[in-house]
Amino acid sequence: MEKETALIEAILFLEGEPLDENALAKISELSKDVVLLCIDALHKKYKEEHSGFELVQISGGWVLSPKKDLWDFLKERYGKKNEARLSKAAMETLSIIAYSQPITRSEIEAIRGVSADNMIRLLVERNFIREVGKKDIPGKPVQFGTTKDFLKFFRLNSIADLPKLDETESERFELAR
Repeated sequence: MEKETALIEAILFLEGEPLDENALAKISELSKDVVLLCIDALHKKYKEEHSGFELVQISGGWVLSPKKDLWDFLKERYGKKNEARLSKAAMETLSIIAYSQPITRSEIEAIRGVSADNMIRLLVERNFIREVGKKDIPGKPVQFGTTKDFLKFFRLNSIADLPKLDETESERFELAR
């Protein structure tokens, strides 16, 4: 089992993108059950070892990542690939979309109280949001939702992993609907 675990570890290191069990099984030509055993072994290995890495689940897949307690040091020296700093307005727009998706431009603007055109364009360009459909009302406005890149950037496995809103914020997000 050591050879199989080493193979899964090497694949995760080389890919650098989250891979689910099915993708790992296909690439490694191992069964899904063996892949799951390897993932479990890697979890144990990185918890027990004094390693700079940990195995984390992001966006429905597995990825090798530097341990959280090293992030500040590494970021200070190496920066973050494609550092995508977002303005307060962009973060506000993104959070509205994340918590209220699917949501239309006019619904976003009703919550924010200002035009959202530029923020939506920026978030689409950065691939944090995308069109997910059209609302079944006159005019059929486009609805927006978050992408896998959003999940990866914020290190979330799924949208359900977002922090819970307090009652006041929750009501604010519902006002426009």
